[in-house]
Amino acid sequence: MDANITKTLKSGVWYTVSNFCLKGIVFLTTPIFTRLLTQAEYGIFSNFTSWLNILMVITTLNVEATLISARYEYEDKLDGYIKSVLLLSLLSTTAWWMIVSFFMDKVQTWVDMPALYIHLMFVYLFTLPAINLFQTRERFFYRYKISVALSMTLSIGSSLLSVVLVILMSDSLTGRIVGYVLPNVIIGGALVVYLFRVGGKIVITYWKEALKIVLPFIPHLLSLTMLNQTDRIMITKICGETDTALYSLAYNVAMIITLLLTSLNGAFSPWLGEKLAMKDYLTIRKISKRYTMLFIYFAIGIMLFAPEILLILGGKKYIEAKWLMIPIAMGCICQFIYTLFVNVEQFEKKTVGMAYASISAAVLNLVLNAWLIPKYGYVAAAYTTLIGYLWLLLVHMYLVYRIKMSRVYSYRFIVIAVCTALIIACFIGGLYQFLFARYLVAVIYIIVTLVFVWHYKGRILELVKK
Repeated sequence: MDANITKTLKSGVWYTVSNFCLKGIVFLTTPIFTRLLTQAEYGIFSNFTSWLNILMVITTLNVEATLISARYEYEDKLDGYIKSVLLLSLLSTTAWWMIVSFFMDKVQTWVDMPALYIHLMFVYLFTLPAINLFQTRERFFYRYKISVALSMTLSIGSSLLSVVLVILMSDSLTGRIVGYVLPNVIIGGALVVYLFRVGGKIVITYWKEALKIVLPFIPHLLSLTMLNQTDRIMITKICGETDTALYSLAYNVAMIITLLLTSLNGAFSPWLGEKLAMKDYLTIRKISKRYTMLFIYFAIGIMLFAPEILLILGGKKYIEAKWLMIPIAMGCICQFIYTLFVNVEQFEKKTVGMAYASISAAVLNLVLNAWLIPKYGYVAAAYTTLIGYLWLLLVHMYLVYRIKMSRVYSYRFIVIAVCTALIIACFIGGLYQFLFARYLVAVIYIIVTLVFVWHYKGRILELVKK
């Protein structure tokens, strides 16, 4: 096996396993929070995280996204580059914090949150770039042990502290938010100090190169984040916090799928960068097909067992959210596939088109939400988001074609894969009304999975040993 592929698979396995362990903690604590918090409080916390994710894009500049190319351009000066862009991100966050503080009364009304929660957001955002830069650097060099340990510490610390504070504090919602923020602030603060003390010097001219990538990338990420998060914000405004809670829990189930996406992409994107640099397009096409089929197969399994997962996580009061799972899971599949194309665009530094794609998808989503949520309720938001992701997939396929990189992936395979997944998803959605039939299909799915694992057990064991 190719040494680079072995390193990628090894790190990918560790990132995926560790992330599932991390999210295992999250899923173990979710039933606690859905029972300790009222549905309204759970909905408000979801509103908090939605605004946090939107502000994250605007304030931090997502400078870690520049490392996919900076790794090669500044190979001998990478620590200095990281230190420089970290300073840029910190200054940006501080400036935005000051602006928001000046207009705090208006901001509180706009986001439906007290000033305390908004300041907690910015404390979190100030330290987040150090964590993201450090983690990205470690992944690019396949140093997964430190990265995995850091992720475990953050997730376990945040989840356990949140449970303790929700139980002990009279204001359970504030306890949930403080527990979510504090571990990241402590570790992020320590990493700020560490990254400024390692070798390399700050070079302001690096900002120019970084901004060339991130400024067009910001509208892309902001629009993408709005596509993911404004559903909850608009549901809160139109339908109320209780419906936001139902919608949010359904998305927490889908987080299992997006977890696989981020875990695999954390290992796949560095390997893809190496292969693109070598112009080894044949290998990329071959591996990406297997990669895509594996992800879709996993997403189908989550669709099959979604009602049971919802029942465990939220109890019977959340079970009606099962009707959201098919469009949400299909949205995750489209998100996964268009990420493959985004990786190519980032490597080629063609990020302007990404911004137009994401802005158009976000606008489409907002218009559809404003039209359909008042008519059909919170369920409509899941379908509007799916439409947004399908649009993004088509646009990114076109953008990669336009920059003459379409030979990297098989377009015919991707079209067939998405259409097949959509047909299977509709079939599974129809089975939600027929418990016995769904369980029968679920048993077949489990048997097929076990047969596959048994057939390839030698390769799987070899991979685990390596």
